[in-house]
Amino acid sequence: MQKLSATYGIFYFKLFILLHFSVGLLGKRAGEMIFFNFCSLLLSLFMFVSGGKLPEPEVNVEVIHKPFLCSRKSKYGDMLLVHYEGFLESNGTMFHSSRTHGDKNPIWFTLGTKEVIRGWDKGLQDMCTGERRKLTVPPSLAYGKEGQGKIPPSSTLIFDIELMEIRNGPRSHESFRDMDLNDDWKLSKLEVKEYLKKEFEKHGYSPNDTHHEDMVEDIFKHEDEDEDGFISVREFTSLHDEL
Repeated sequence: MQKLSATYGIFYFKLFILLHFSVGLLGKRAGEMIFFNFCSLLLSLFMFVSGGKLPEPEVNVEVIHKPFLCSRKSKYGDMLLVHYEGFLESNGTMFHSSRTHGDKNPIWFTLGTKEVIRGWDKGLQDMCTGERRKLTVPPSLAYGKEGQGKIPPSSTLIFDIELMEIRNGPRSHESFRDMDLNDDWKLSKLEVKEYLKKEFEKHGYSPNDTHHEDMVEDIFKHEDEDEDGFISVREFTSLHDEL
């Protein structure tokens, strides 16, 4: 049923200030006041110039291994298969390993659709199959102030990640072309229905499932934004909250 849900889910688709100078001229208390007020002024000015947002923390990316040949690099919308190990930066404790914990299998996820922490979505772009990276992820791009499970609140995390495979994601242009039978760069209800039949059959379900018509209607209700009876490539590749 997981593969069936994935088939249907295809569519439910970022001062240091010299205090001692002020202290030397005006005394400690006056210098501290100038320091505080000046920092506040700089912060307010920065917030105004940047539209009210502080710069988003970045993920530190270190390439451990990169293959000599790289025919394809990962991008938002791709499905990635990875093995990984996760550590707490504070003490080096490993909190999870896909190689030794659970079923010991690598995991699949779609890049850029919030299926994983934001640090992964940012740090695993433009990656080759067979490449290994070390990501240092700040709390705001991981599990924040709350933490999760074995991960304490406000933890910086380190991941050792190996990319095993890249596949076309459910919202990729490649998937759109597979569905666009007459190459007119838009999907009709018939084309979507035919695609559903093939996918259901591929995964062992009846190609004549009576739910196909209802599924197509529901897909168009959510994806046909301009209600012209077709799903354009823009409508198809846009990432939706349902993903």
